[in-house]
Amino acid sequence: MPIRVQTEDFDLGKEVAALRAGNAQVGAVASFIGTVRDINDGASVSGMELEHYPGMTEKALEDIVVQAKARWDIFDALVIHRVGPLKPLDQIVLVAVTSKHRGEAFAACEFIMDFLKTQAPFWKKEQTAEGARWVDARVSDDKALAKWGTSAPNAQEPR
Repeated sequence: MPIRVQTEDFDLGKEVAALRAGNAQVGAVASFIGTVRDINDGASVSGMELEHYPGMTEKALEDIVVQAKARWDIFDALVIHRVGPLKPLDQIVLVAVTSKHRGEAFAACEFIMDFLKTQAPFWKKEQTAEGARWVDARVSDDKALAKWGTSAPNAQEPR
């Protein structure tokens, strides 16, 4: 269960190859990449700064992956989340899941991302023409989480 919080960018192809290396039983890989948008809530975004709580963040991500492994028959999951200053088009997050079949991989990938968005201790500050602003939690993220019928242990404030 590779979990990394880092400032460096990542390469999807290399990360997926490493995740499935040596396991000929892998029949499916589902992945999600989140990127920085240039417009959010109607405002032009020139950059974003992501902050986290070292140690606590990695533990929260590990707990989310453990929950996904308990729900679905998956081999492994990878979560990479970037922190620090980012610009529009930059990659922010990668979630990749391996399994025998696509259904489990897709479901686990979506579950991990939904919990990450609402439960992991990350904070986003956007740079706009009006100045810097903290990004508030979205109702749509809470609705996405609710469909799973559970909440993560040691839940953090949503972002």
